Amino acid sequence: MKASDARAMSIDQIDDEVLKLKKEKFNLRFQRATGQLENTARVRVVRRDIARLKTIARQKRAGEPALAAKPTAGAATAAKPKRAPKAKAPAKAKSKSKSKA
Repeated sequence: MKASDARAMSIDQIDDEVLKLKKEKFNLRFQRATGQLENTARVRVVRRDIARLKTIARQKRAGEPALAAKPTAGAATAAKPKRAPKAKAPAKAKSKSKSKA
């Protein structure tokens, strides 16, 4: 499922879809455990769809605007600030006392 499809859904529709996908994930786990799972990639797709739908539902509940496309790399992105070099710890003083035994 694409994010644009999920953003067009209402919160109730998203919750129903999440429930349906959780049931599918449950069945896929059992198929994998019994060795009957044909398409192993489906587990990953379902897991990510659940996460995507939950994220969109949270955004809608919070009233956040729809996210725009990610900015492309280049001049538009800010450079990371450089870290200051760490200060060196003072060297330990060697003891010059000699013990005679």
